[in-house]
Amino acid sequence: MSITNILIGLIPMIGWGVFPVLTGYFGGKPVNQILGATYGTLIGAIVVALFTQTPLLTGKEFLFTFLSGMAWSIGQIFVFYAFTEMGVSRTMPISTGFQLIGASLWGVIVLGEWRGNTFGMSSLAVGFFAIVLIIVGVWFTTYTEGKTKSAGGTNAVKGVALVFCAEIGYLAYSAFPQAVKVTGFEAFLPQALGMAVAATIFALATKGNRASKPFRTKSSYTNIISGFFFALAALTYLISARPEVNGLATGFTLSQMNVILATLGGIYILHERKTKKEMGAVLAGLLLVVIAGVLTAFIN
Repeated sequence: MSITNILIGLIPMIGWGVFPVLTGYFGGKPVNQILGATYGTLIGAIVVALFTQTPLLTGKEFLFTFLSGMAWSIGQIFVFYAFTEMGVSRTMPISTGFQLIGASLWGVIVLGEWRGNTFGMSSLAVGFFAIVLIIVGVWFTTYTEGKTKSAGGTNAVKGVALVFCAEIGYLAYSAFPQAVKVTGFEAFLPQALGMAVAATIFALATKGNRASKPFRTKSSYTNIISGFFFALAALTYLISARPEVNGLATGFTLSQMNVILATLGGIYILHERKTKKEMGAVLAGLLLVVIAGVLTAFIN
């Protein structure tokens, strides 16, 4: 695996790490956050398509990438609701753990990745060891001393359930583009269109959302900035996940280093309170995630 491929695989870490912190900073209801995020992504995708002169996909290729984008929006809506229950710094590590299990198993079982040898051992064994390290690290980051609501106690069950539901959409987001032969640049615009369409339907589908007038709310538009960061991550992830670059299993695992930026951003920028013991557990957990992420970068 080349250094260039590794760097491509790490760019989504930055975009997806900053993205949830910005949505928390700009605020608004989940409907405002999803509208801003998807419209910002769509603007970014249009700019990229025009700059690279990438033609719009048609047929099966368009359908699968469009559905991929819709699936992401559905999953992200659940995560935005989880933010309101547990905060960014608790939600993101849990989301990362669920996503790693689903996407990595898909890449290994369905796509046949991690079949070579790494460090003189089976790549499959090394890969699953790295996943275990990440899951343990994520578990450390969710440690709380008390059971109070402010620490995520009474809301944790609901929040975890929301994140679990989101993973179905996230898995489809990662898997659908792998079913067709398209480049990252070709998939980006139809995927962004799917995201924006699903978000618009969500904004208009319920009476509560319509009553909040999301298209007239400031946070729907300030969150477009967060969408630009998501667009950067989404495009580079599509490139990284291709078999000839990093592959789905490794590319996805590298991208999930975003949990470091998102967790620390939730604590220091969004001021989500942590005790000394909780902060120690968070730092230990994030260290395990970094070690595991570096390990996956060398898997053949």
